[in-house]
Amino acid sequence: MVIKVYIASSTGSVAVKKHQQAVVGFLEANRISFQEVDITMLEEQRLWMYRNIPRDKQPEKGNPLPPQIFNEDRYCGDYEDFFQSKEDNTVFAFLGLSSQPSVKCHLQSHNKLLDPSLCSDCDWIRKMDLNTDSRDV
Repeated sequence: MVIKVYIASSTGSVAVKKHQQAVVGFLEANRISFQEVDITMLEEQRLWMYRNIPRDKQPEKGNPLPPQIFNEDRYCGDYEDFFQSKEDNTVFAFLGLSSQPSVKCHLQSHNKLLDPSLCSDCDWIRKMDLNTDSRDV
């Protein structure tokens, strides 16, 4: 399954740019593989995106704005839907993914989910780093 994020590389809207950056940044930070599809470069991709957004998600006037998120050909949602799924801690379900990928903790002594707050050892080290002056080492 490939997550596709439909973006506009050339947009005059600061809000659209920030929303695109938020989605892409989250996916990158959580090592979720995805493909950016630039609707300003390929007319065919833009039209495909418009046709595959459900009618109830279409704006009353104009066209849907990026970012729009799909899992393969299945529509996941727009930025507002993505943001709400982050707030609800349901992003992986929103994206149609079975679970959050795991990676080795930077201590390499155990596997942890990508959320650093779940690693008590890493949290302890971060606290020590914040409270330690380099001259004390």
